[in-house]
Amino acid sequence: MAKPVTPQEMFELWQKMVNPSAFPLQSLMFPVLDPKEIDKKIAELETVEHWLKANLSMLQLSIRSLEYQRSLVKGGEKVRAAMETEEGQGVNPAMWAWNMMAQAGKDMAAASQEIMQQGKDAMEAAAREAPAAAREPSATRESADAPRAKRRTRAAPKGSDR
Repeated sequence: MAKPVTPQEMFELWQKMVNPSAFPLQSLMFPVLDPKEIDKKIAELETVEHWLKANLSMLQLSIRSLEYQRSLVKGGEKVRAAMETEEGQGVNPAMWAWNMMAQAGKDMAAASQEIMQQGKDAMEAAAREAPAAAREPSATRESADAPRAKRRTRAAPKGSDR
């Protein structure tokens, strides 16, 4: 035979259906007017807020660390694939760091050579343009003086007969 349901159990069941988060309904229906009680609830909710923020930070950190691990695994797959292709050539896998640094040095030397060549080309172009610019100043000086002369002739005094 089933046990009879008490009014207290009925109220608890109703409260669980209406309020599944178990937040006390009394505080929603009948707010507390005592300032100390309000301060206590504010402090409790701030504590919960800080706890949630800490958990969020930990979750974000976990996500970032897993993304980092994923990128390391993908990078390891690339290195393994490169070693497998070079394996037929008799490459020593323990030398990967040395080979990587040697390749980086070659890349830097090539980049430096390219920059030096660009600088040399720019200096040669400037040297070719310099003699041409040295010949032009007399023509440019006359053309620069011409507007001044025009200004002098135009700017006659107001009281003159010109």
